[in-house]
Amino acid sequence: MVCALGAAVCFGTATVLQAMAARAAGTGGGGEAALFLRAVRQWRYLAGLALDGLGFLFQVAALRSVPIYAVGAALASSLAVTAVVAARLLRVRLSGSEWGAVAVVCAGLAMLGVASGTEGDRSGPAWLGYAMLTVAVAVLLIGLGGGLLPERARALLLGLGAGFGFGVVEVAVRLIDSLAPSDLVADPAVYALLLGGGAAFLSLTSALQRGSVTTATAGLVIGETIGPALVGVVWLGDRTREGLAWLAVLGFLVGVAGALALARFGEAPQEPAPADPGISPGSSRRTGA
Repeated sequence: MVCALGAAVCFGTATVLQAMAARAAGTGGGGEAALFLRAVRQWRYLAGLALDGLGFLFQVAALRSVPIYAVGAALASSLAVTAVVAARLLRVRLSGSEWGAVAVVCAGLAMLGVASGTEGDRSGPAWLGYAMLTVAVAVLLIGLGGGLLPERARALLLGLGAGFGFGVVEVAVRLIDSLAPSDLVADPAVYALLLGGGAAFLSLTSALQRGSVTTATAGLVIGETIGPALVGVVWLGDRTREGLAWLAVLGFLVGVAGALALARFGEAPQEPAPADPGISPGSSRRTGA
């Protein structure tokens, strides 16, 4: 569970650092490629990438030790980390309800920490790896066809697709039993992990470009927590400590609900642009709210 929380801290902090680097890089000309090249030369962006890599290692370690439902809820809590770090580094003002949501996330994780047992002892049915690969392909198709989705539901569907893709990664890590090269080449879970992660990033990028950040992130949180948690319980043998199943369910629901309340931090908020002298201060609003 410590590794899961470490992954959440890494991912949440990386989001803010990369947002700061992208903001500074956005002052020059050129297109998206030029923006990326300017951003990647900044130490904050590189630090964010390093934190993402470290967070993934923490995630893998956590998935090999504790149930998927606990890891999924902990990863969703990275939104709380982003909110707190953004309040410090980006001087984003959190409302009382948002600070309350951060506390709710912490309470849910505390309940999960008390109630969760060790990871399940089952390897799952033989078809599960192929099922995860099928889901990964579906997520890839959703991401590639994002522009063809209904406009009103586009952000939610792409967000859900990204969540399912990251969920495939969570399950696939548990399904990989051997690291021998010959076994990895023949294991469908390996291809599900690689394709699911790439497809998830594609769908999430498309969702953030084509719709509401809050809606897309809400779909992401739902997709990456509920589905993998059910797979872990039903097919991989994830259980709770004796007599504490109710506490695990409550902690999971509370933690996810708190993360959904912080969904606008799925993309780190930007500082408001300087007010135009001809515009009344009362007409401005917080970016990302």
